Amino acid sequence: MDYFNEIKNLIEKQEVNERVRRLQSNNQVIKTYYEIGKLLVEAQGKEKRAKYGEGLLKKWSKLLSKEYGNGYDYTNLSRMRKLYLTFKKVGTPCQQFNLSWSHYRYILKFDDENERNYYINRCIQNNLSVRELINEIKNKSFDRLTYADKKNIKLVNESNSKELSIKDMIHDPIIINVNTNERLSEKVLKKYILNELEHFFLELGTGFSFVGSEYKLTYMNKKFYADLVLFNYNLNSFVILELKLSKAKYKDVHQVLLYRDIIDKTIKKDFHNKTIAILVSKQNDKFILEYVSDMDVFLSTYEFYNTINNV
Repeated sequence: MDYFNEIKNLIEKQEVNERVRRLQSNNQVIKTYYEIGKLLVEAQGKEKRAKYGEGLLKKWSKLLSKEYGNGYDYTNLSRMRKLYLTFKKVGTPCQQFNLSWSHYRYILKFDDENERNYYINRCIQNNLSVRELINEIKNKSFDRLTYADKKNIKLVNESNSKELSIKDMIHDPIIINVNTNERLSEKVLKKYILNELEHFFLELGTGFSFVGSEYKLTYMNKKFYADLVLFNYNLNSFVILELKLSKAKYKDVHQVLLYRDIIDKTIKKDFHNKTIAILVSKQNDKFILEYVSDMDVFLSTYEFYNTINNV
């Protein structure tokens, strides 16, 4: 008998079962809190009069906290009520999103439906931990959306998940983490991006994977080196991304479009969608923004977050 592998099999079975139990437990918690929220609303005289039932909420929170602990204090009961009011149209949220109560504690702070939907989508699509969600909120990820219609953000589900485009993802500015006070070159900038790929992909959007840095492109006996080549499995397309330390110029636009066309002619397969071109610079000006308005290239800027000085 291979005792080691037998032990491994038992451990793996235990770990899988434990994950399933945690998921089921979390779903039950959210379902219970949702039902509590529903009962609170009904006890307060339905939705139209619920806001007048604060006295009841305060009274019951004291009684419940005394018997069951601070998990049922006034703040948490208010969250449970808001959980029901927020998601009653889509049903119990545990059936939809599989997020923890800690996730909802932060998501429910947003009264704007589009902002709330955006952060839920980010959690689902990128499997964000609570800490990562907090960072997204701290970095004002929603506020930095550029092209997307911020007034019409729908919750992602199986029927609409494939409708996303790069316009729904790209931010301006893109936050790049650095840990130096030295003068940055494009080479150093790329080094920090490569060291923080997971963070950088979150800044770009959803579904990105790394293909290469200083990626060699060859066409008609000429060689070119692209800053970053990525692939997005949600969009089914390659993404060419060029970085500029200064203000974007029209020649930079043509450069990234040239690289995009070479990828389409040499790497892209028939089942891939057209390559996406992104130019990220320190600053954009009105001329360049207007110049590329009818061209198939996306512009963004970047800002540094210095992890040494936290600036």
